[in-house]
Amino acid sequence: MGLFVAQLLTGLANAATLFLVASGLSLIFGVTRIVNFSHGSFYMLGAFVGYSLMQVLPGAIGFWSSVILSGLIVGVIGVIVEVLVLRPVYKAPELFQLVATFGVILVIQDLALMIWGAEDVLGPRAPGLKGIVRFMGEPIPKYDLALIAITPFVLFGLWYLLTKTRVGVLVRAATQDREMVAALGVNQSWLFTGVFFLGAALAGLGGAIQLPKGGADLLMDFNILAAIFVVVVIGGMGSLPGAYIAAVLISVLNVFGVAYIPQSTLVLMFVVMAVVLTIRPYGLLGREEVAGEHGQVGEPEKPIKPASGRARIVVGLLLLGLVCLPLLDSHFVLILATDIIIFCLFAASLHFLLGLGGLVSFGHAAYFGGGAYVAALLVTHANAPMELAFLMAPIGAGFAAVIIGWLCLRLTGVYFAMLTLALAQLLWSLVFQWDEFTGGDDGLVDIWPSAWLSEATTYFFFTVIIGVGGILLLRHVAHSPFGYALRASRDSNRQAEATGIDTKKIQWMAFTFAGAMAGVSGALFVFSKGSVFPNELEIAKSFDGIIVVFLGGVKTLSGGVVGAASLELVKDYLTRFEYWRLALGLLIIFVVIVAPHGIVGSIRRGYERLFSRSTTRVDGESS
Repeated sequence: MGLFVAQLLTGLANAATLFLVASGLSLIFGVTRIVNFSHGSFYMLGAFVGYSLMQVLPGAIGFWSSVILSGLIVGVIGVIVEVLVLRPVYKAPELFQLVATFGVILVIQDLALMIWGAEDVLGPRAPGLKGIVRFMGEPIPKYDLALIAITPFVLFGLWYLLTKTRVGVLVRAATQDREMVAALGVNQSWLFTGVFFLGAALAGLGGAIQLPKGGADLLMDFNILAAIFVVVVIGGMGSLPGAYIAAVLISVLNVFGVAYIPQSTLVLMFVVMAVVLTIRPYGLLGREEVAGEHGQVGEPEKPIKPASGRARIVVGLLLLGLVCLPLLDSHFVLILATDIIIFCLFAASLHFLLGLGGLVSFGHAAYFGGGAYVAALLVTHANAPMELAFLMAPIGAGFAAVIIGWLCLRLTGVYFAMLTLALAQLLWSLVFQWDEFTGGDDGLVDIWPSAWLSEATTYFFFTVIIGVGGILLLRHVAHSPFGYALRASRDSNRQAEATGIDTKKIQWMAFTFAGAMAGVSGALFVFSKGSVFPNELEIAKSFDGIIVVFLGGVKTLSGGVVGAASLELVKDYLTRFEYWRLALGLLIIFVVIVAPHGIVGSIRRGYERLFSRSTTRVDGESS
């Protein structure tokens, strides 16, 4: 019994930090509708800033002063990020802003590396709370008890702020109906800035207050990012009580999972989220009217027409240049071009869901990695020829998409996106832990193509045929009756249903088709590299796809391809420098602010304005 209580208290202590960070994310999302991927970076900054302050301010007063000051300093940093990065793109599609926050992650990572170095730092022990208390013979750290005691006061303070003050009333009103608050004359800019300050301060406070338990390192931002999103989604977007309940639930279950089912710890929180969303589609205390506003990429300003003759000529010239690359007699150029084509096909398959279907999937890497593993497993365990393995890869990935799509499509918005992430993580965990079959963390190696494709030049042409052919197939389907039905389901679900379109069936078919095409890119990848590892199914791979789609232009059919090619070319150059993340992050932020409609969308708008001015001038001269 004593061990059970000790584990329960440890879970409650861990929940304190998780709740502080998640509550800030919940506030920011509830009011601004920003899917803030950089929230984990504020948590990391809070830990490093707190560590630095504790070296200067000794003693108990200095320790707790450092914790509070860390929250305030990080809150100010959050205001700077909101004003300089996010405010210029508030009018862009809501999820386009996540690209900007990803750029912020890269910038903060390298700035932290410059200031504090690459070594992990160990946080000081809290003065007066260094010992342990024994309960029924089991040791319980005093600091854990202090965290458990502090959390209710933080929750009460937030509750009082949101329910008993004018600021809180405005925040709650903006959470429920942001447009009505604006109509009443409330300055939304300052409201958003204030909420962002509070949310970032809570994250910084969480980072500083956990120093005696975990220290600070440069991976803290990514390590906590998935957990806080899971907590916010389980609790219900914008619900602080829900976030607290979810933080306790996840933390306590994780402690018991480590003790009794160690294999479950990689995906336990995702399993819990999947179960909760299956029973409560909008979280424990979430509201449908809030959830339904998120996750869509907006209606196109006008129907996307098939490519014009001029555009086809440009594409033809690009393809001609592509097939001429072997003339450069550079093995590096061929490998780089092969990688870009594979990534472009993966991005195009995701763009098919995002742009045409309005379905934001955070787990699309499951089908890329799934296709790669299907091919690799057939070659390794069944000694199948490369040709058969390649054909089976999209079938296996499509089958996974059928199951995941059926489970996820009953949800909408961010809840849909997070459930795709949860189920993709389950697949990643299966691959990561099934050592005897998948190779586990060591992956599968020696997966080479057949002899007739063994030369780099030959495999490059094979990739061009399959990759470009897959992209053209996606574009062709986009202009088919199926593609138009999918757009109708995205733009007006009710009107589409009224015309006889089975929108859920259409979306399910689109989800499956996009997954199968991602599987094709995965098969190209595994035979190109000769190996595959579990990281090809990770969250980071899915986020890379989302980022390039929005950078290229989600409202254009070529956005995913252009974004993928552009980012891969830039990354290949920038990664040669020490602080490449800083440069890449600033470049991403610059593109987001200057070209909020994406690279292709902004070029198209510029061309249309130029053409309109030319037409107006010609008409004026004629008259």
